[in-house]
Order: sequence, then structure tokens, then C-alpha cells
Amino acid sequence: MKVEVIQGDPLAAAAELAVVGLYEDGSLPGSLAALPGAGGAKGGFKERTALHSGETRVLAIGLGKREEVDAERLRVAAAIAAHEAARLATGTVAWALPESGDDSVAAEALVTGTILGSYRFDRFKGKGAGEDPTPPRLASLTLIGPEGIAAAAAAARVYAEAQNRARDLQSTPANVATPTFLAARAEAIALDHDAVAVEVLGPEQIAAKGMGGLVAVSRGGGEPAKLIVLRYSGGGSGPTLGLVGKGVTFDSGGISLKPGAGMQEMKMDMSGAAAVLEAVAAIAELGLAVDVVAVVPSTENMPSGTAIKPGDVITQYNGVTVEVNNTDAEGRLILADALAYAVELGAERIVDLATLTGAVTIALGSTYAAVIANDDELAAAVARAGEESGELTWRLPLHPEFKALMKGTVADLSNLAAKRKAGTITAAAFLEEFVGETPWAHLDIAGTAWDVGREYTGKDASGFGVRLLVELARHQSA
Repeated sequence: MKVEVIQGDPLAAAAELAVVGLYEDGSLPGSLAALPGAGGAKGGFKERTALHSGETRVLAIGLGKREEVDAERLRVAAAIAAHEAARLATGTVAWALPESGDDSVAAEALVTGTILGSYRFDRFKGKGAGEDPTPPRLASLTLIGPEGIAAAAAAARVYAEAQNRARDLQSTPANVATPTFLAARAEAIALDHDAVAVEVLGPEQIAAKGMGGLVAVSRGGGEPAKLIVLRYSGGGSGPTLGLVGKGVTFDSGGISLKPGAGMQEMKMDMSGAAAVLEAVAAIAELGLAVDVVAVVPSTENMPSGTAIKPGDVITQYNGVTVEVNNTDAEGRLILADALAYAVELGAERIVDLATLTGAVTIALGSTYAAVIANDDELAAAVARAGEESGELTWRLPLHPEFKALMKGTVADLSNLAAKRKAGTITAAAFLEEFVGETPWAHLDIAGTAWDVGREYTGKDASGFGVRLLVELARHQSA
């Protein structure tokens, strides 16, 4: 989407739809105040008032009480305007920047909300006879505001578009978005950016390295597993940031088969991988001064005569043995190998993202992703990035008693605790065994990766984590 910043009257912006935010105690600015019906415009949050000025449609969106307006409300308002643009089949929108305490934050929020709110996934829609024509996509956004917001607007375009690309990866069906497909996307990112290098390991190389978790989970499916490594060399004086994303392209549960209802959503069990891949692409496009190593273990988890069985024992990359008491607790097995490998590759602080446990949705719904960390400073940095991006996190504790629940009977560890206690935390306690002393934070995004229901993410794939990771890298590069 084209994004530009100009100064002047919203009605002179040559856009098909002019949008203005309206506070409860405010009125429409400038020439808009003279339009017929302007006096009846309402400022309650999310309220909409349609006006006309010649061939230009005007939309006033209520922002609510002035003191309650923040970046999140502006993202929501921008998404509402994007939905209205789609309904009206308009391709160009102009937004008058509302008065706020920080113009750059407001600009970033409006660009983000517009781009995310205009998203749709229609790659596989048919073009059958009698169907309504597909409405045009929103092609451009013009912000009417001071010149100083241009940099914030440009950055927001980069990572909002990256988030939409992650949503594309999530939404693509598993017969297309295979581990090989994700590897090809990583290779394309490296081709697009000179500062990015890629390495993809196939099944033989994975086995030769002794990555028993990835080997075991991949045994039941017909798609070859891939271990994808992206390196971004941006320089800077900070530690090398490690990003690890779970890439299970379809999770049937394996021998411990999931219920059939809703299983189609398990094509999105690679949401962590999607976020990591597209975050690296955005970090490279922004040219941030930070070094990043990203590791994505990718496989299907399928039942078959060759699939791993409950009770089997495997050896992970770092030599730890694990008894697999439930094959549907597969994500932690592949992440364990990837985390240990990321440490070996030089990651000095690690963040992993994974749709890991259903328990996190019970605990935090779709509002927060859970964060479990072995380092207070990194946990605080993740929380700050989440607050600023609107991708919220909530820290859960680690404790030796949680680790004790993951001890194995015939092996060092079990991949599932015998008792149904603190499922999200015990899964993280398992992962902690594979990072050593490296500062590490685990984000369980099972509740936030799809079906969030916000105006700018809808109820399908959300792309959660892209903007949070970019913000984290931005702060480190500052």
C-alpha cells in the first residue's frame, strides 16, 4: 500500500474517502464543519457519521473521550475506516491526523490499523459465474499532518505489511504451506535483502546433527522436515538476538489424535514460524542496527505406521533424553532442538514464539500472549515491545516445582506432565532446559494467533508477534 504524508485540507487530498477522528467534546475541523449534517456527527468511540462533499465521501469516526484515546483506539478507528472503504469499493483513503500527545505515535497507529484492517485472504476464492466482482483493494493512504510524522508512517507501513504477509502464511492451507514452502519463503527473504543469509537443512542433515525431536515428530508425515536458519547482519553494539518460531504446518496430534472438530485450524500451528520469518524481513527492510539469528523447525505432525508412539524415548540436540508420553505435545520437542541450536549459533538473548498450549487460551483468552522467561530484563523488554505494538503480553512465573513436574520416569524429561497443572508454564519449564544460561523468553501465542476479534485482526489469522519482535529489535538497535 502506498503511504504518504501531506499538509492541508482533507478534502483537497484527492482521495475517494476522507476520514476524520472526532472526540466526544470536539467538532469537525476546518471545511468539514460546514458540510451538511456535520453538526450531528457523534464522537462516541466507534460511532460513524457519513457526510458528503461533492464526489468525496467523508467519514467521521468517534474516538471517545479525549483522555482515553491511545494508539490502540486509533488502530481500531483506522481499521473501521478501512472496512468502510471496502464496503464502498474505494481504493484511496485520506486520514486527518487527530490532535494527540504524540503525532508520530498517532501516525504509526493509523497506518497500522489501516493496513491490517484492509487485509483479506482470497487467494483460493473461485471466480464462478454470477459471483459479485471482488472489490478493489485499498491502494493508498494519505495522512494529513506535519512533515515530521513521515518516518513513523513509513516504518509502520513496513511492519504492518510484514504482519499481513505472516497472515497469508498462516491462512494458506497445509497442502500448500508445507515445510518446503516455508523454506522457500525464507530463501526469498534472503534474496530480497543483502544483509540476510539463509541455510535450510533437510531430513538427512537434521538426523545427522542429532536433532531427535524434529526427526521424531516428522516421522509420521509425508512432507520432509526442514530446519530453516536466517541470519540478519545489521551490526550494532547489542547482543545477537535469537528468534525461534514453531513451524508445525499441520498438527493432527499424531498418534494422540486431536478431536476432529476445528482440526482445520491446525494449519495455523506454524504461526510462530510465520511471525519470525516476516519479522526478519521487516527488520531487514528497516535496516535496523542489530544482529539476528532466526531458527525455524518445520514439520507436519501426522499419525501413520511410522509415527512416533506414546512411550517412545528420544534424544534431543543437546543430549537430553525425553520420553514422549503424548504425541500432541510435539511443539516443545522441535523447539527444544531449535533453541539448543540457536544457542550454538551464537544467539545471546532468545525469544521463541509458539502456538504451544490450549491452556494459555483458558488463562489469558485472546487478549494477552503468555510470557515465561528466565531473565527479568528480557521479560521487561518483551512486555514494553508488546505495549507499544498493541501485541500484549502477560508474564507467568517459573518455579522449581514446575520443572519437577516435567521429570521423566525412564528418561531425563517427559514431554507432558503427569498432572494437569499449569500446562502453559510446565511446557515452558521443559523448554528452559535447552537454553542453558542464555537469557530467554517464551511467548505462547496459542490464544492470540487467530480468532482475536479486534477490528484490525478479525477472527482469522492475526499475524501476532511480527510487530512485537520488530519493536524489540528497534529498541535494541537504538
